[in-house]
Amino acid sequence: MKAFRNLCIAAFAGFLILGAVLNFVLIRQSKAMNGQYRVEAKRLADAISETGSYDPADYPHITGVYSGDNLYESDESYVIIEAGGKLYRAEYKPGNTASAIIAVNVVLGLMVLLVCLAYAYIWKNIIRPFGKLNNVPQELAKGNLAVPIPEQKSRFFGKFTWGVNLLREKIETDRQKELAMQKDKKLLLLSLSHDIKTPLSAIKLNAKALAKGIYTEEEKRRSAAESINKRADEIEHFVSEITRAASEDFMRFEVKQSEVFLSRIIEKINARYAPQFSLSGTEFIIEKYDDCILSCDSDRLGECLQNLIENAMKYGDGRRVEICFDKMDGCELITVTNTGCTLEAKELPQIFGSFHRGSNAENIRGNGLGLFICKRLMALMNGEVYAEIQDNCFCVTLVVKLA
Repeated sequence: MKAFRNLCIAAFAGFLILGAVLNFVLIRQSKAMNGQYRVEAKRLADAISETGSYDPADYPHITGVYSGDNLYESDESYVIIEAGGKLYRAEYKPGNTASAIIAVNVVLGLMVLLVCLAYAYIWKNIIRPFGKLNNVPQELAKGNLAVPIPEQKSRFFGKFTWGVNLLREKIETDRQKELAMQKDKKLLLLSLSHDIKTPLSAIKLNAKALAKGIYTEEEKRRSAAESINKRADEIEHFVSEITRAASEDFMRFEVKQSEVFLSRIIEKINARYAPQFSLSGTEFIIEKYDDCILSCDSDRLGECLQNLIENAMKYGDGRRVEICFDKMDGCELITVTNTGCTLEAKELPQIFGSFHRGSNAENIRGNGLGLFICKRLMALMNGEVYAEIQDNCFCVTLVVKLA
């Protein structure tokens, strides 16, 4: 805000300086014009004295020369000159610099007024509302989700404040979900740890009995061994539950199924990545496609495509990335292909697992969640995703149902 005020002061001072300079120039010009007709009047008097005549073309500022009884009667501006012992009235047209000065000052005044009005409008509708929102991002970053966000009805910040409020609500919702998930996990772990103690105690008792030779009969020893095996199976089941909770429930996804044109999604992808590929020198090809209506969550499908393209940029050789299309059994097949695949075919079954990174991911930053997220999202949208390697190219296909 202080910088804006300084800018306003500087602009106002600039207009004042400009007005002063223009007025100074016009006044100097006016004086110069007034001096010009005096010079011509003196030359005219000399010419009449010497030759008794004059050529009007030689005196552009003199409009007429008169003598006689009514020497001093004229409505025009004039100067009296003496030539050859006789008085003459030399009329001239004065420069209209006064009106020019007034016009310049009026125009400058109007410009100053318009600029002031523009600055006032900007201050009221942009600078001041933005100043009220200035500390909101910092507060949100600190975790203060209760920071007040003033509502704005202006067309400049109305949508922005609405979006910030949506962001705050989304962060709050995600926080609540995370807390609920952590609570559920703690309850699950406590419950499973309690349930594990029972079969574990039975295993320990039977193991001690077998170690001390308490069971002398073969049938009892076999029964104890079977009991140990059964309890071990129970523990294995509990461990599987813990593994499943740790590997699958750490991220929750929501989709809003709707109908969307394929072209709308592809246009967004092209607008986002075409300039980036152009700068990097990568050939980015989007094949021709028949526009159709897809049954999906457009934002989530766009997220899947972004993950695939980001992977193509990271793990490909940078020569070509291509998006192809096909139709099969009431579904639209969208395939993202990149050249320079170094992944081994035997790794394909594992690439959609959480935190899995292929052998080609060495020295490349990532967390191994991109394809996992794609698989989960496509499943929630009643679709599918699969990968294959063709001619040293890595191809990932999204199968999206048609509406």
